Amino acid sequence: LIPFDPSGKLDPPTLIHALTPQTLLLATDSAALHLFDLRAPSTLSTKPSQTHRPHDDYISSLTPLPPTENSTSGFSKQWVTTGGTTLAVTDLRRGVLVKSEDQEEELLSSVFVGGLPSRPGRSKGQKVLVGSSNGVLTLWERGVWDDQDERIIVDGGRGGGESLDALVLMPEGVGDGGKNVVVGVGDGTIRIVKLGPNKVTTELRHDEVEGVVGLGFDVEGRLISGGGSIIKVWQEKMNLEEEVEDDDSD
Repeated sequence: LIPFDPSGKLDPPTLIHALTPQTLLLATDSAALHLFDLRAPSTLSTKPSQTHRPHDDYISSLTPLPPTENSTSGFSKQWVTTGGTTLAVTDLRRGVLVKSEDQEEELLSSVFVGGLPSRPGRSKGQKVLVGSSNGVLTLWERGVWDDQDERIIVDGGRGGGESLDALVLMPEGVGDGGKNVVVGVGDGTIRIVKLGPNKVTTELRHDEVEGVVGLGFDVEGRLISGGGSIIKVWQEKMNLEEEVEDDDSD
């Protein structure tokens, strides 16, 4: 798949995501968001089945929204993107649904978090977290996309904090059992933010110079971080005191 912009010039890809087994999303440098239907013959060419432009600047992150309870396919049909200073929601069938107000700060990364405490009439317990260029993590209530709901200062340096370039939700069974989001920061650190108290609880050092641009967890619950020319694998520390107590009880 080789995308081109309206003038016919090569349009370098910036993000790729498999929305369903049949639908591929491809974001490009010109802020285009192409949908390719892998079942269609056009997949073998450069022509997408749909093209949307949810932002004026390049698309910096893409996060699918989980399907609703009424979904028959079980696959996501809506997704959140960030680009420049705005957040947008696009639907596979209806195109761009909503675009946020100008946030006056560059939005760089995003992740969906469900299972949070719900408040009747105010919150469904589902939010999209967005990392900005000035060290602030913003929380957006699902379905209320005009403006952000809460703000968490992850890095509060003078004149604005470091950029929050990558986000990943900590899996269940890892950490303290709560809702924790791991943040890759432009100063080479990794910050773990606990939702609820909304504060940074842990800081790790990936690199002394290069920022953290990629985060993920493997099947064994180990954190993988990437930035610069380095990839690191982080293993959760075991509680040796508990192990000793268990051995004594035998």
